[in-house]
Amino acid sequence: MGYARSIHQTAIVVEDDTIQRDMIALLLKEGHFDVIQCEDAETAALAIKMRHPSLLVTDIKLTGRMNGIELAQLALDCDPRVRVLVISGLAPPSDLPDGVKFFAKPVYPAALLRELAS
Repeated sequence: MGYARSIHQTAIVVEDDTIQRDMIALLLKEGHFDVIQCEDAETAALAIKMRHPSLLVTDIKLTGRMNGIELAQLALDCDPRVRVLVISGLAPPSDLPDGVKFFAKPVYPAALLRELAS
């Protein structure tokens, strides 16, 4: 497939909805990413600092002290080259960090695959 990446690239998926998280993780695994799934922002923040992902896919509304936008900024602060996709069932927020892409829920596999291929 056109979106294939090196098997050594790591993606972190942060989503409290298990079905959405599993679907996104499966697509990324098929694209040859090593995938770390996180249910909350604090776990994801630790994974970002330890694993230095090349891709972060996060919901905006998360359990815990941090939201997805704050998590996106943390990832970019750790490595400005990380690709960040945020997803939400709400309207796109006006405070997205530069370079962060927004996807409306439900996330359609074809749209995600197109983004990964670009």
